[in-house]
Amino acid sequence: MSSLTCTDLSLTYPGGTRALHRVSLAAADGEFLALVGPSGSGKTSLLRAIAGFVQPDAGTITLGETTVSGADAWVPPERRGLGMVFQQHAIWPHWSVGRNVDYPLRRTGLAATERRRRTEHALELVGLAEYRDRNPATLSGGQRQRVALARALAARPRVLLLDEALSALDEPLRAAMRVEIRMLAEREGLTVVHVTHDREEALAVADRVAVLNHGALQQVGTPQELVEDPATSFVASFLADATLLDVVPAGDELRLRTGGHRVPVGVVRTMSADGPDGARADAPAGTRADAPAGADADGPGSARADDSGSAARPAPGHVLAVLPEEVRLRADPEGEGHVESSLFTRTGAQVQLTWHGQPLQARVPERGLRRGDRVDVRVGRALLYGGAGVATAP
Repeated sequence: MSSLTCTDLSLTYPGGTRALHRVSLAAADGEFLALVGPSGSGKTSLLRAIAGFVQPDAGTITLGETTVSGADAWVPPERRGLGMVFQQHAIWPHWSVGRNVDYPLRRTGLAATERRRRTEHALELVGLAEYRDRNPATLSGGQRQRVALARALAARPRVLLLDEALSALDEPLRAAMRVEIRMLAEREGLTVVHVTHDREEALAVADRVAVLNHGALQQVGTPQELVEDPATSFVASFLADATLLDVVPAGDELRLRTGGHRVPVGVVRTMSADGPDGARADAPAGTRADAPAGADADGPGSARADDSGSAARPAPGHVLAVLPEEVRLRADPEGEGHVESSLFTRTGAQVQLTWHGQPLQARVPERGLRRGDRVDVRVGRALLYGGAGVATAP
């Protein structure tokens, strides 16, 4: 296998649509990297650039020690040594399973004995060795996708690219295939770049996840890092369904910018404008260590203290990311929250409510709430992003 490095990639399509803007990231040899983001975020454009289907306007792409795309280098797709599996498996229906896997090898002029050996090995890897002579029409959707995977693996790719490869499958087949692909990647030491719109899938299978929005890289990190320390409010919103509230400090409290209502949050983790402030621990709202609104040496309204203990005044705008798991609801006829919907989940209910004109999501263990109920709202822990550079959800 091989490592992959993308450096300062920029790509603009004809007509002026910017697909990528100075994207830099890398996948180490044997690493499983997932690319996620909303529609139009640039994740598929990035994968197509790596594959060689489009040529970036600027930046470089390196596979191992070889630069395959850059100012003075361009290697066509068929010479990059990559394997690719698409959303639609593109299996030829008039050929057997084995012939489908063998075909790309035949195109390279590989000897028949070596083609047969590689085909059989690839089919063994995906659990289809006994299906070599079967007609693809007799296979299930998941089995046909395994044939496409075997076809990519038979060529011994430097990097395996997956473009929404599981999205056409139904649950629970998709969940089973996630496990199989992850186990295969670990067993074979594959370097994988996986584009998916399924956030849970990305977090489940990848060693690291890269989050893109509007062609720019928002954050890249382990699933745990992204969930626990989202670098921007967009990442918190996109990956964790956080509700974003526009707030301002007011004494020892946070208040909504519109309406001035106090946000009932117990613990605030203050994030910097550009990324997580990992040196600072959680603290009750109103305390000096981590409160966005606590009075301190710089006076009321200081949003955060740097690592040396000195305070910095808040920038004019702040976004509070409220995670649905941190919202506490209690039925109360005088409550300020109004339940709009309550959906059944395996662990409780997913509740959509309106609170002082703001939509708010909650995941609660209780299932008794109904549309129209009034509830008291409390927030256990929230993330505060301040000042310039705050990225909000589209």
